[in-house]
Amino acid sequence: MALSHNFTSGPIAGPLFLFALPVMGALLLQSLYGAVDLFIVGHFASSADVSAVSTGSQILQTFTMLTASFSMGITILLGQYIGAGRGKEGGTIAGSGICLCLLLGLFFTFCLTVFAPTFAGWMNAPAEAFEKTVSYIRICGGGMVVIICYNLIGSLFRGIGDSKTPLMTVAIASVFNTFGDLLLVAFFHQGAAGAALATVAAQTLSVVISYVIIKKRGLPFPFSLSMVRLHGATALRIVKLGLPIALQDLLVGLSFLLIMSIVNRIGLTASASIGVSEKICGFIMLIPGSFMQSMSAFVAQNVGAQRFDRAEKALFSGIAMGLAAGVCMFTLSFFYGTHLTALFTSDEAVVLGAADYLKAYAIDCLLTSVLFSSIGFFNGLGMTRFVMVQGIVGAFGVRVPVSYLMSLEVPPRLFHIGLATPASSAVQILLCVIAFLYVKEKRKN
Repeated sequence: MALSHNFTSGPIAGPLFLFALPVMGALLLQSLYGAVDLFIVGHFASSADVSAVSTGSQILQTFTMLTASFSMGITILLGQYIGAGRGKEGGTIAGSGICLCLLLGLFFTFCLTVFAPTFAGWMNAPAEAFEKTVSYIRICGGGMVVIICYNLIGSLFRGIGDSKTPLMTVAIASVFNTFGDLLLVAFFHQGAAGAALATVAAQTLSVVISYVIIKKRGLPFPFSLSMVRLHGATALRIVKLGLPIALQDLLVGLSFLLIMSIVNRIGLTASASIGVSEKICGFIMLIPGSFMQSMSAFVAQNVGAQRFDRAEKALFSGIAMGLAAGVCMFTLSFFYGTHLTALFTSDEAVVLGAADYLKAYAIDCLLTSVLFSSIGFFNGLGMTRFVMVQGIVGAFGVRVPVSYLMSLEVPPRLFHIGLATPASSAVQILLCVIAFLYVKEKRKN
């Protein structure tokens, strides 16, 4: 199997854009994945089931996000090895990565199945939905190994320069998840438990199909099941690359939960407004998010090939393309926010409040075009500890404190609270610029 994209020679902007498109598609489908669950459960089950899926999915998303972030270490290391012409050693990376993720999956399975009531309690699941929430968490937790393998496959393929196959596997899972939801929730009336079973079954099928594809196409390096073990130095490098990314994403996610807690103190309308605007922002951020993932793989190959000049050009190309999309997202969010928020609620006060908050995020659309590509660049360089530090500084040094201070305004305005996010991005960009200049100077010497 040849590489789908060899990023170490030829044009830069075109291949980077074409590589990012399937990544964007996969992220979009993943965003819609949970929405479909809620939509079907909302139409064919009780409100307690809706609450269970909504609450339980937040827990599962946290664990899945940790796995996906950790798996980025595999993408980076594999890309660097392939770029360095050491692709034949990719089997040890894949084997170590699979072993690490299986161990992580077993640990997560234990935590989610045994401590499901504890997690439901932490999330303040309503009494009438508590048992359904516990059931949802346990079923999905029982399939955590499969869910982890599902995310691992995407990391492996992106590492070898293939972003189309992960899109296909996500599409397969999405289609079968929808059919599973309709069958188990709408026809057999299994509620939240049915939605959980459909999720695990769909991702199991996707993993099986992915395995068949790998067996048929092969990989650009020797690989066999006997290689699925911890190869000491390789496994350690994956951990050193992936763990900081996972910790950063976990802590950044926690910072947004803290902001939600701050806003919840203001009142019901403010809380609902933030909830609506966050849903919209999730879709808006798909574009810079796709460039971040694509940049990591692109830069990793060029770093391995000692083509730092191409890595830098890729960074600026990604920023330029991201900004072009960012300007469109800014215009849409800032000037037409009420049209977007009205899609999610008919409450006029919530529509206006969410649109006010969205104006602050509109500014962030421009900044994240620079920031996310920069994060992908530093991930590709292997500087994941720096990425972790700048993320934590932005989250807890700027975003949370500014949100709290703005909430003390009388009366508090959601636009001002929302400005904490672009303020954080601005500080993080400054840190990235300093790090970029440091790396550039170090390369000269």
